[in-house]
Amino acid sequence: MGPTSPAALLAPVISVRGLVNRFGDQTVHDGLDLDVLPGEILGVVGGSGSGKSVLMRSIIGLQVPAEGRIEVFGREVSGIDATENKELTRQWGILFQGGALFSGLTVAENVLVPLREYFNLSEGLMAEIASYKIAMVGLPAEAGPKYPSELSGGMKKRAALARSLALDPKLLFLDEPTAGLDPIAADGFDTLIRTLAETMQLTVFLITHDLDTLHAICDRVAVIADKKIIAVDTVSALAKLDHPWMQEYFNGPRGRAAAATAKQDGGRAAAATAKQDGGRAAAATAKQDGDRAAAAPPGLAKTHETGPESS
Repeated sequence: MGPTSPAALLAPVISVRGLVNRFGDQTVHDGLDLDVLPGEILGVVGGSGSGKSVLMRSIIGLQVPAEGRIEVFGREVSGIDATENKELTRQWGILFQGGALFSGLTVAENVLVPLREYFNLSEGLMAEIASYKIAMVGLPAEAGPKYPSELSGGMKKRAALARSLALDPKLLFLDEPTAGLDPIAADGFDTLIRTLAETMQLTVFLITHDLDTLHAICDRVAVIADKKIIAVDTVSALAKLDHPWMQEYFNGPRGRAAAATAKQDGGRAAAATAKQDGGRAAAATAKQDGDRAAAAPPGLAKTHETGPESS
């Protein structure tokens, strides 16, 4: 999604202006500005301690900034009353770092926590919704009655994702969603996020250190450094910028490896698409030739099949 895409012409889903966050004498953010556009997956990166999670917590109202203005869906986050806040928070889902599942609840019961908070539904209907959300994130039905301690790391992340989607949000916050996952599980989770974002028309705010994730699913990436957002662009564009941290991050050994993998995956996808398109074209041509032969007069059809008779 480039700066001239249709989404870039719409009002941002999230708008942050002049954000300042302090903890005692330590200033984490100093005049930070950021826009998150409708329908995009925005990756947020930065060094350890740069304030990525603090930024997310400020946006969702868990951290009260010292200065600045934050709007989500056109509403200022700070200062709204309880009714407005409840209406606003219903529109987003959050996957916290580590999943943050309630250990004393089953997966299905965890998924139902937001529904119980916002709605008064029958137990039967809630059970159906929980089953649907669990299936939506690729978990088997048998995962529903299990407790978090009985799940693998990847299954815990998917269960937490199912809970974050319980209210059919428009906006999804993900804090290090692939951290701790093996490469295969991480790749599967990335694919799941992209698929859900497209089918549910989600806007995604994604904090990550995973370079493969940035290449695989992020439309744009925002870089936090020097207590501000210093750049927001595609990964390829950011890798060309002359900033020490970005050069080290995007063009270091891991950055180069991730870029090579993304290029290889893109080539495979392009080849698969070309092969599929070629197959469709061949099938269409064959069908068209068959239809023409069927519609031709009998004599002409015979001549077409056997060629002209020798005299």
